[in-house]
Amino acid sequence: MSDNPVKIGVIGCGNISAIYLKNAKCFPNLQVEAVADLDKARAKARAQEFGVPKACSVRTLLKMEEIEVVLNLTIPKVHAKINLSAIKAGKHVYTEKPFAITRSEGKRVLEAATQAKRLVGCAPDTILGGGHQTVRKLIDEGAIGKPLGATAFMLCRGHETWHPDPEFYYKPGGGPMMDMGPYYLSDIMMLLGPVKRLSGSAQIVINPRTISSQPRNGQQIQVETPDHLTGTMDFAGGAVGTIIMSFAVAGCNLPRIEVYGTEGTICVPDPNAFGGQVRMIKRGEKEWTDVPLAFPYVENWRALGLADMARAIRTGRPHRATGQLAYHVLDVMLGFLDSSAKNRHYQVPSTFERPAAMPAGLPEGQLD
Repeated sequence: MSDNPVKIGVIGCGNISAIYLKNAKCFPNLQVEAVADLDKARAKARAQEFGVPKACSVRTLLKMEEIEVVLNLTIPKVHAKINLSAIKAGKHVYTEKPFAITRSEGKRVLEAATQAKRLVGCAPDTILGGGHQTVRKLIDEGAIGKPLGATAFMLCRGHETWHPDPEFYYKPGGGPMMDMGPYYLSDIMMLLGPVKRLSGSAQIVINPRTISSQPRNGQQIQVETPDHLTGTMDFAGGAVGTIIMSFAVAGCNLPRIEVYGTEGTICVPDPNAFGGQVRMIKRGEKEWTDVPLAFPYVENWRALGLADMARAIRTGRPHRATGQLAYHVLDVMLGFLDSSAKNRHYQVPSTFERPAAMPAGLPEGQLD
């Protein structure tokens, strides 16, 4: 039974679907049976491009008894709606980030999945990549002693200069925290565990914004969510973290993520990628050292988390990119905004079990 591929139905055939469909072919335990999209022509084109047997409507896909997992690649505001429909249809679900755009939506998905005894997974799965798992191994082995702090930085000018339809990024549910925060926070939490308390300071810096990309060149966007945010985090394990996310600066020359310990510091690769350079400096040393990656999956391996969840479905072991982790990330992201708006700390009620480390030494495509 554990060798039978898990049959997948994909809902949402936008840009991100291509890399998922490409990589799904690299995992023997995944078999994509159908794709669906509101734009039927787009679904048909994706099916033809990647050899998927069926392109159909969302309703038809959810009725297909052979499909065990729905891969939800729709836009964020309908993530929860699609997930709930899939769970109601008896499917497991794996969704793109963010998990939802409100806590109530996220809770409903987790509760529905628990009642239906279905698994829920969520991107980003970059945390399972070779770069980030190498950092996890170093921390778990005590290479930097006891973790005492972390920093994360993602600062840029925003999306209106290049994205064909950038308005969403400046509306509720968008902004630098909701857009890029899942990559950074999921990575830090995979390394350090859950957050118990936080504070945030957020503001709208540039408003309105003028689109300079095509096809909406010259149109203005009214910004309705903070485009610059700084937050602090107290982790349950004792470390303290700082995060800065911005769509309002010309650029920055800061590391993506650093983790500080009593015996050293690790510079973590870009959490939007699977591989990257890991660097470390130990207490008493004067030079940084490049650390060789100890795990596979260093290229763009989106679908890795889906394959890991499919393996969990067949074997009964826990999966790694869980809905509980994704909900905690959502709770923390919204907590920063709430903290700033209400001028007080946010005590984070949600938590999660830190996912197991990936096994070292396995070839790509094999998960256990």
